Order: sequence, then C-alpha cells, then structure tokens
Amino acid sequence: VQLQESGGDLVQPGGSLRLSCVASGYTFSNHLMSWVRQAPGKGFEYVSIISRDGRSTEYSDSVKGRFIISRDNAKNTVYLQMNNLQIEDTATYYCAPQDLRVISPGYFPPGQGTQVTVSS
Repeated sequence: VQLQESGGDLVQPGGSLRLSCVASGYTFSNHLMSWVRQAPGKGFEYVSIISRDGRSTEYSDSVKGRFIISRDNAKNTVYLQMNNLQIEDTATYYCAPQDLRVISPGYFPPGQGTQVTVSS
C-alpha cells in the first residue's frame, strides 16, 4: 500500500485548499478512505471518511460544513476540499484506506502526509 498526499500549503484564515491523496498497491475502489490530521504536539484526529463508491461521507464536528471529501476511483484518488480554514486546522493531513473514526493508540498512517498551515 502506497499513499501520496499533496496540496498542503500556507494559507490565511478564511482561505481554501484542496488536498489530494493518490493510492497505489491495492484495489482502491474496494476500500473506504479516511482523512486524519495531526496538529503540532497532539495526537491523530479523525477528519472525514468516504465510502467505497463515494456516495456516503461523514465528517468530524470540527470540520463539518467547511470540508468536503470526495473520490475518483478511476484515478485512485481521494480529495479533501477545505474551505474557511481556521488556525486550529493547522496540521499534517494524512489519508488511509481504513475506518479511522476511532483511532487506536499507537496508530500511524501509511503515507508521508501533507502540511497545512493556517496563519495570518
């Protein structure tokens, strides 16, 4: 399993970014996908999840109404559109082919992550 996240950047509060995660090494369309994040000095936090066909999505309360998860199974890619970014969204963002609505202690995502910094 290989996952390559990208799209992170420095953005001002209220700004937007779109993250991408390209998967390889497994049958992408057979797995739901999660986004999680890790803020500096903190543990991993669940952000969003999408079903295998993309029809069902869920979000953490902290991002609901601001973030949109989507996927393109033909491109083996999952996206996270982040709008109205806030300083507390600053974190490294990771994707993973598993249900991460509850993150076990000691969990570490398979990819390198992409850094999102929200600052004025």
